Amino acid sequence: MRAEAQNNVDKIEKSLDLLKQRLGWETAQHRLEEFNARVEDPNLWDNPEAAQKLMRERQSLVDAMDNYTSLKQELADNVELIELGEMEEDEEVVADAEKALKDLVAKAASKELEALLDGETDGNDAFLEIKAGAGGTEACDWANMLARMYVRWAEKRGFEVELQEEQAGAEAGIKSATYQIKGKNAYGWLKSESGTHRLVRISPFGKGTRETSFAAVGAYPVIDDNIEVVVNPADIRIDTFRSSGAGGQHVNTTDSAVRITHHPTGIVVTSSEKSQHQNRDIAMKALKSRLYQLELDRRNAEVNALHEAKGDAGWGNQIRSYVLQPYQMVKDLRTQYETADTSGVLDGDLDPFMEATLALQVSGKSRADARGED
Repeated sequence: MRAEAQNNVDKIEKSLDLLKQRLGWETAQHRLEEFNARVEDPNLWDNPEAAQKLMRERQSLVDAMDNYTSLKQELADNVELIELGEMEEDEEVVADAEKALKDLVAKAASKELEALLDGETDGNDAFLEIKAGAGGTEACDWANMLARMYVRWAEKRGFEVELQEEQAGAEAGIKSATYQIKGKNAYGWLKSESGTHRLVRISPFGKGTRETSFAAVGAYPVIDDNIEVVVNPADIRIDTFRSSGAGGQHVNTTDSAVRITHHPTGIVVTSSEKSQHQNRDIAMKALKSRLYQLELDRRNAEVNALHEAKGDAGWGNQIRSYVLQPYQMVKDLRTQYETADTSGVLDGDLDPFMEATLALQVSGKSRADARGED
């Protein structure tokens, strides 16, 4: 086997070792059998929330086991093909298998990173807030572009996206929007996006000048039953107000929207997409998520540093720059990862940025190390 191919084999085996360790392979089958026994309990669905949580945990284990076994089998198959090709002096077979190995390096490294999403709330759904910052109408339009970018990213991953609140800009775009992103490790991935995002472009609003706009992004875990967050009723004010939909016959003219203000922290959360009762429940969950995130920030120095970088949505606080003029470049200022494919990024191709930040946070590795690149 050629040196480059052997090097790729070594990288894949290293990723497999980490996956095996994180999974606890020696006991994985026993844990799956326990899950299966609990799933067969006829009383399981008497508590739908507990049942859904159990099913998610079981599926997470199944997925992890499948990832490990499929990667291991792919490695074995391609090594065998290379050995057969070399034995029969079939260069085409060898070349195809070596290319497959190279692709498998990136796949294994990505699964390795995903396995590192084992924080207390990494596996949870997420609330994603987007707020226009400095830049007026330009910033509102930029916030709307970011909202579309994250929705597209979530949809590509098969996540469910629910708009919880949106405030339109005076002339264009949005002043703010809050989404609930539902899917495996939604918060674990999105937490790396918290911070200020800076856009440089030629103004689309008739000015013809190059403009710089800012928007703030915040990701917070949706709190499940395993985490208790106590909110003192005396610390909050709950307001109801009229909300409106997209227009026409769908305009909502009832006092259904709910806003909760938490006085000690100044946190304000809003939900205006469902009935008043549902909005109250959604807003309270969002508030608890924000309060829990504050507690995480105090307890965890790395998370604290990440969220402190958020700051005000303006100069000096950005985590990522999106330059559309005079050249095309998106660059993360934490990891230095960059790409000239600005249209792809704005269409939701965010995984390389998230992987780079995750690798840096959890292991101190560069993106090249994390993804097995030379």
